[in-house]
Amino acid sequence: MQSVISAIIALGALIFIHELGHFIFAKWFGVGVDKFSLGFGPKLIGKKVGETEYLISAFPLGGYVKMVGEGEDAELADTDKARSFAGKPPLQRIVIVAAGPVFNLFFAYLIFIVVYMIGVPAATTRIGEVVKDKPAARAGIQPKDLVTAINGKLVNRWEDLSGTIVESKGQPVELQVQRGKETLTFRVTPEKRTAKNLLGDVVTTPVLGIVSAGEIVIDHFGPVEAFVKGSIQTWNVIEITVLSLVKLVERAIPLETIGGPIMIVKMAGQQAAEGSVSFLAFVALLSINLGILNLLPVPILDGGHLFFYFWELVFRKPISAKAREIAQQVGLVLLIGLMVLAFYNDIARYFMAQNQ
Repeated sequence: MQSVISAIIALGALIFIHELGHFIFAKWFGVGVDKFSLGFGPKLIGKKVGETEYLISAFPLGGYVKMVGEGEDAELADTDKARSFAGKPPLQRIVIVAAGPVFNLFFAYLIFIVVYMIGVPAATTRIGEVVKDKPAARAGIQPKDLVTAINGKLVNRWEDLSGTIVESKGQPVELQVQRGKETLTFRVTPEKRTAKNLLGDVVTTPVLGIVSAGEIVIDHFGPVEAFVKGSIQTWNVIEITVLSLVKLVERAIPLETIGGPIMIVKMAGQQAAEGSVSFLAFVALLSINLGILNLLPVPILDGGHLFFYFWELVFRKPISAKAREIAQQVGLVLLIGLMVLAFYNDIARYFMAQNQ
């Protein structure tokens, strides 16, 4: 039950933020909004405020903002044309449609800033395991040693330690180690290890043959530093998300890794159980994924609509109704196929877990 509630909170927040982007800029440009719905399908509850009816609908996997004149071929009254979505210039329509995904990206950015201010877990440079017959073992490094400096540069986090080793490009490094009350120095030449990374690329990296002890501390950051780190983290996640999509198309990442609602529910529960920071970071990750996916130039998604409006902006005329209809049908088939694949993967993973 906790997993379901966590997933509803996460998805509800992301859907609300996404639709809020569309809503705010529609109002900004004078477009009438008939409905603002969290979810699709039959109305569960709703309240009309002014011209807009605010709804919570039965199926929570999405939402919509219904604007005056949006997707309507019927003639509108002159008073409605001035405040209809279809009656606005292409550039304004582009901004209204793009606002949803952009709000998701910005929301993730704000979450990461908050996460860094609350405090993020980080591993110290305490060594938990020294792999036999690897460079560190041959040099005399032992488990429980605490690395305090590399090449004269102080280090106190495992991320900095591993990053410095990678930057060495296989050249010898000098490790200063605290062992009990002793301070020892070791000169170690990393060896090259070739393996596939998360994106399916074969990479070669220098390694010493040491494993973190998993000694965790919480790092807190002030607003300025959190702003910088939040910016970097947001960009890194966006970059990884885009690269992952490219690798999926190239089949470097197997399609079996695609997850659906069941996987989201399970992960939401796991992250919520680990604490507020883990759950917030998970929501930020989902928000970026939602934003990027919606920007893909697939008809029926925001990115597909953006393609149509950019076409109209450049060529001074809209795409024909027939071409748009065909494109949207293709987009719908692709989206349904993706949903079926995601559900299939979720179910397959569930039964595999049950049989283990």
